[in-house]
Amino acid sequence: MKMQLTRAIALLSCSIIIINVCFAQEGGYTYSNDSNRQDGIPKGTVTKHTWKSSIYDDNYREYYVYVPAQYNSKRPAALMVFQDGHAYVKEDGDFRVPVVFDNLIQKKAMPVTVGIFINPGHNSSEFPDNPFRNSNRSWEYDELSDRYVRFLIKEIIPEVSKSYNLTNDPKMRAICGLSSGGICAFTAAWERPDYFHKVLSHIGSFTDIRGGHVYPSLIRKLAKRDIKVYLQDGSDDLNNRFGNWWLANQQMASALEFRNYDYKFVTGTGGHSGKHGGAILPESLKWLWTE
Repeated sequence: MKMQLTRAIALLSCSIIIINVCFAQEGGYTYSNDSNRQDGIPKGTVTKHTWKSSIYDDNYREYYVYVPAQYNSKRPAALMVFQDGHAYVKEDGDFRVPVVFDNLIQKKAMPVTVGIFINPGHNSSEFPDNPFRNSNRSWEYDELSDRYVRFLIKEIIPEVSKSYNLTNDPKMRAICGLSSGGICAFTAAWERPDYFHKVLSHIGSFTDIRGGHVYPSLIRKLAKRDIKVYLQDGSDDLNNRFGNWWLANQQMASALEFRNYDYKFVTGTGGHSGKHGGAILPESLKWLWTE
């Protein structure tokens, strides 16, 4: 009973953060042409799927697969995985990833890349209207372990690989997320740098939700990983009992700089939303995919 109460309190606490992710409003950021549909740019396809996980105790999730028009099954495609996939795959959302991918791939500003957009797991096949509310989100994203990356490597990616020829080169694999999905992306690469080389974190929750505040210290003290990291955050990000997001991201950037990681930290004045990260997504991807 005590364990159930603790879990319920934790989920309620994380829901407060999720509300800010979903509904924060801010202005001042504009989209470049790379985030809008352009005449003459071939359009990739997006398909929606469901998955029942064994690694996560038979929970359920939805995910989307983006395949660019330039995909050729005879040539391995690069791979990019997005947490909170529903937020990234929407063409009228903050990030508009399929549109940005179409434009940048056509311009050869990034490689031909298959995108996997994964929603958090849920304890039922009947999903909430808002996927940020899926029951397993914080347990998957904020936990510091290799469990989530094992789920990707052993379940989701092999399933997508049945239909598409995906790269075996870690430097051609990227992983991305916002808020708790941002720290999740970093954890995946931190635990398996032999698999994911590139990390993109938007408003990453490097705070003490489930111990993520220790990362700056770990980066400074432990063996250097072969990863490339892009961080984005705003000075008006969250400040609550879990920590201060703005300060936490600054600590991450400082630790990465101290250990001479290949990283970039782009700052804004916004809060806990995807507005800034979405506006700069094309430039973020260009940097991330440049070796």
